[in-house]
Amino acid sequence: MQIAKIEAIPYTIPYSTPLHFASGAVHEANHVLVRIETSDGVVGWADTPPRPYTYGETQKSIVAVIEDIFAPQLEGLSVFDREKAQAVMARTIHNETAKGAVDIALWDCLGKILGRPVTELLGGFSDHMRVSHMLGFKPAQELLDLALEFRETYGIDTFKLKSGRRPLSLDVEAARVLREGLGEDTEIYMDSNRGWSANEAAEVLRRTADLGLSFLEEPDDAREVLGRRRLVEKSAIPIAADESAPNMGEAAREILTGGANLLCVKTARTGFTESAKIVGFAQAAGVDVYVGNQIDTQIGSVASVVFGAAFEHTHRRAGELSNYLDMADDLIARPLTIADGKIMVPDVPGVGTEPDLQKLAAHRDRCASAPRTWRRCGSGGTAPSSPR
Repeated sequence: MQIAKIEAIPYTIPYSTPLHFASGAVHEANHVLVRIETSDGVVGWADTPPRPYTYGETQKSIVAVIEDIFAPQLEGLSVFDREKAQAVMARTIHNETAKGAVDIALWDCLGKILGRPVTELLGGFSDHMRVSHMLGFKPAQELLDLALEFRETYGIDTFKLKSGRRPLSLDVEAARVLREGLGEDTEIYMDSNRGWSANEAAEVLRRTADLGLSFLEEPDDAREVLGRRRLVEKSAIPIAADESAPNMGEAAREILTGGANLLCVKTARTGFTESAKIVGFAQAAGVDVYVGNQIDTQIGSVASVVFGAAFEHTHRRAGELSNYLDMADDLIARPLTIADGKIMVPDVPGVGTEPDLQKLAAHRDRCASAPRTWRRCGSGGTAPSSPR
């Protein structure tokens, strides 16, 4: 069973609640949907989020590298030859999220061909993931009100606090207000998106030492090598690598050279195949991991749920899975549900990333950057040019 066609489909969905953080802000999802069709008509799907301020990829660059570079080299390959596909894509440097989406779409095909949920094929550890919700830049009381609302509505009791602001007191106050308002049993951690220097991060850690924070993600630019290693060595809580560990090699380097002692795994940038290798390395090194979020759609989030639930090591910590709630709409055909702080793995063959084709047509119409007309949209049909 061969890869017959690979398509990259750009679309745009606005955010009802924009998210602001140290390295940027998102007001709309200018994403790319990846579609792989096999020679037998099986179709696999995945979503990829451009993050130019993190990885350098844009919507147009993702479409170009998938359709102009990856597709010509991968079409004709067996869908079971995952390592060959990885080797082909590795010839092109960077472009992490484009590679990750192609890999996830291939796994979706595999699950559908075999008639099994991909979670089982990857490892089958659990049928759910606990949810962590990401809180962007807002006044401290607004952050607390939002966290309390999410706890009441969805049962979420783990929160990532976006930080990296100046003066440092803004984030120190936010962390303190959250801890006092949510209680000592709620898990809270910070993510500074490289917003501080190592010395500033050390000062924040000193001021928040009594708050029981779980860890601090990407406090400074990892290229501040000596400062980062000094911070990791002296910190009482783990320092996590995220942007500084966008692939397996760089994740290993950061851990082995003392740049971090906790790893964020994101299926949006390393797919399932490379993400599983990162998890294996982390287990061997005695390093914890957690499933991160690229401000994903539900299609991206369900991929994270499927991967995180597959392994005991990723299942230990809550995954960042809920920021799709900030979007005005979504493409997924089977919407996710958060209840009691958990998302269940879709009990369907494949990943569960099937899009609603009418919504895809509508939101693709919104996308001004589409380089070509997209018509084929499934193994058995054609999408209308608009939903009207």
